[in-house]
Amino acid sequence: MNTTQHTAAIDLANKNGVRFPNESGQYREARDALLAEEIELRRHIERVAEQRRALPPGGAVPKNYACVGEHGPVAFSELFGDKQTLAVYSYMYGPKREQPCPMCTSLMAAWDGEWLDVEQRIALVMVAR
Repeated sequence: MNTTQHTAAIDLANKNGVRFPNESGQYREARDALLAEEIELRRHIERVAEQRRALPPGGAVPKNYACVGEHGPVAFSELFGDKQTLAVYSYMYGPKREQPCPMCTSLMAAWDGEWLDVEQRIALVMVAR
């Protein structure tokens, strides 16, 4: 993406045709300024993501850690399967907790419908102590 050829964010915001009933000119001016900032924020997020994707491979893991999977012992290297990237979600449900983390539980429920799509590109595992 060539960032030098972007339309100015404020120009894009000013072209936005969405208006609210009875809005004042002062509100519209402030809302367009906010929209321009949101556009710039999105552009910045995209630039950072581009840098992240361009990173060279990280360091090697010093040893093949042993984990306990749902079917018994598994080596850390096996968690990758046939993928080069592994995403690990740490589920907060340690030995001293009486109940699992409600936010983690909610997120895991959401992943239930997404993991097949995610695993087309990366390996995804969830771990808990």
